[in-house]
Amino acid sequence: MDRIYACYASSAFGMEGLVARELRGLGLSDVAADNGGVRFSADGIQIFKCNLMMHFSDRIFVILASAECTSFENLFVLVHSICWRDFFGGSESIDISCKCTRSKLMSPRDCQSITKKAIIEKIRESTGQIIFPESGPSLSVHVSIRNDRAMILLNTSGAALSRRGYRTWNGEAPLRETLAAALVELSGWHPGQPLHDPCCGTGTILTEAAIMASGRAPCLLRSFQMEDCTAFCGISFTELRSRMEQKTDWSRAANISGSDVDHEALMLARRHIIQAGMAENQIRLEQIPLQKLSLSADHGVFICNPPYGERLGDHNECRRLYHDLHELQKRHPSWRMCAISSDPAFERSYGQRASRKRRLYNGRLECVFYQFD
Repeated sequence: MDRIYACYASSAFGMEGLVARELRGLGLSDVAADNGGVRFSADGIQIFKCNLMMHFSDRIFVILASAECTSFENLFVLVHSICWRDFFGGSESIDISCKCTRSKLMSPRDCQSITKKAIIEKIRESTGQIIFPESGPSLSVHVSIRNDRAMILLNTSGAALSRRGYRTWNGEAPLRETLAAALVELSGWHPGQPLHDPCCGTGTILTEAAIMASGRAPCLLRSFQMEDCTAFCGISFTELRSRMEQKTDWSRAANISGSDVDHEALMLARRHIIQAGMAENQIRLEQIPLQKLSLSADHGVFICNPPYGERLGDHNECRRLYHDLHELQKRHPSWRMCAISSDPAFERSYGQRASRKRRLYNGRLECVFYQFD
């Protein structure tokens, strides 16, 4: 029987419920949301499928050990108790990251040093290996210490899962792919229904909507660190990828369109659409200011990430744009308007109270996702 691992899917604050729901939808067990992530149980194949298919999670970790740690000695003993030989062959480059919150151990650098020392000593004891060249693939261990409780986590994803592989340039105001997917999910839009982003920039919201509608695994274009880990060497990653790719049906990603005033941003959007695996005309793009935008379809959803006005002098211009979004919805009375912003005056500038609001984070920036029915 395949080994079952205790796992942790990290996420941005406010998105834990989406991650938990997606994990349950993948048939995983013991799913429990926590601050900044979700715990669950999975075997190696299921972990790989999570890395391929999760739309909203940042990374997938295996929980190797967890205990109260109030001293560096406690941390060393905890790390040393793990059977590292199951995960490392001895030549890998061991990358240690650490985050300490409200704990007696508050020096990430010292915790990283102690952790690496304990790993090397344990591998040396179990294998007799003396020299560790660290010339092989990089494998990452994350130490999370919160309220004196330490968790030792193996990073199976590597780079954040928001890095899907189709976006080669972010533009001036990048929106993480995971957050873009969350906006689509929270908007209530369903595949086949008209969707338009009037401030589409480089097309991240549109591309994520098309990926979700088509059934494509969002991270199909990239690799994961678990593919270099000895614990998962029996998994046929190529075969699993091929099976996932066969489930893609781009014909289901219909009626998705976007517009912007920036010609260069639209050129990048077209490039990203193609690099995601779609035909260039799969998503219709138009260079037009939203003040002049008029769509013929009914009962659609506008989803956008308008400028926030974070730079000095931009607030008045952005707030005029928020009012223009309201005028756009007035011209399309059967459409729903959904917009994310960090500006506390968004509703006042828009000219209407939102039907629903949800707090989300765009990086470290606290935002609100507004929906106007």
